[in-house]
Amino acid sequence: MDLYRKLSKISFLKNSYAYKFLFVTFIGIHIPLIGLLFFILYGKQTVSPNSIVVFTLIMTLLATGSTLWVLKKLIKPIEVASKALDNYRNTRVVSELPTGFKDEAGLLMANIQESIAENEKYINDKQDLVYLLSHDLRNFAGNSLGLARLILEENPSESIIEYVDLICESTNQQFVFIETFIKLIKDEDEILKKAIDAQNIQLLAVLSVVGEQVAQKLARKQIKLITAIEVEEACLKIDEDLLIRVLVNLIDNAIKFSFPNSEINVRVHLEKGELAFVVTDSGIGFNSNYKEELFKKFTNRSRLGTANEPSTGIGLYLCRKIVEKYHGMLSAESEGVNKGAAFSIFFENVN
Repeated sequence: MDLYRKLSKISFLKNSYAYKFLFVTFIGIHIPLIGLLFFILYGKQTVSPNSIVVFTLIMTLLATGSTLWVLKKLIKPIEVASKALDNYRNTRVVSELPTGFKDEAGLLMANIQESIAENEKYINDKQDLVYLLSHDLRNFAGNSLGLARLILEENPSESIIEYVDLICESTNQQFVFIETFIKLIKDEDEILKKAIDAQNIQLLAVLSVVGEQVAQKLARKQIKLITAIEVEEACLKIDEDLLIRVLVNLIDNAIKFSFPNSEINVRVHLEKGELAFVVTDSGIGFNSNYKEELFKKFTNRSRLGTANEPSTGIGLYLCRKIVEKYHGMLSAESEGVNKGAAFSIFFENVN
């Protein structure tokens, strides 16, 4: 950036990025000619043709190398702008780009800086508004629940009690929806902030943690979790905690839609150079024509589990968002209703 700043102080260059390139190129082209003139004028009195040719070739190579090196330095503003945008997209780090330059590169940096700042402000304002609305909605729902409880204290008739129970059930559903909505906002924000750094992950340890987190739900429906880990360690561009969250969500989903006393299989293996995680169950399955609907936010394809477990409609959406954020792929397959389902994750193994 130092060379760019210095050239920007020259009056006839400061407003044009192209002129800076042309100026550097013009000087670079004429260095051999200038050097040759000095060589002839101030060299030995008799200069042989061979000496002139050799000197010209040397000066041309030096001038070409120097010009290319300077031009690379001159591209620095574009590299800085690109890196700032990439950092914001991947880790949501807001860089401080210089905004005082008047040429095309300067305007590019200024526009990127302004766009990042506006987007960051929009995200923060949206989160503040969501949390404020959620807080107010909790209060409104809580008022209904409080009134319903007061009615119950008055020893009402059975028909009134039935209506009050409906009010309480509806209010509790509102609380679940509000909490689900807040969780979605928080999880999306966390996904955006996580950096993409390759790290060695011990897959045996990961599956052990996953197993502990789903153990109670497995026991409740007497479902057996069978794991086949064919790869013990892999270098992946995903945060280990997020990988655990995805696998827990997929197994939770399999438990929800599996019948009691059944099995869920988790296989970890290499397939065509990629690391694959496959979660398979023998539960209620789905119509393969609607498999992409399963991954949509608040999908209308969400159903009650085999033990009437509720579904928020965001679990698979968040799983796919996390996987795709780290350049992976999450897909679902089923042979049909009541024929089970398989959810597969593929990541590039950096090793």
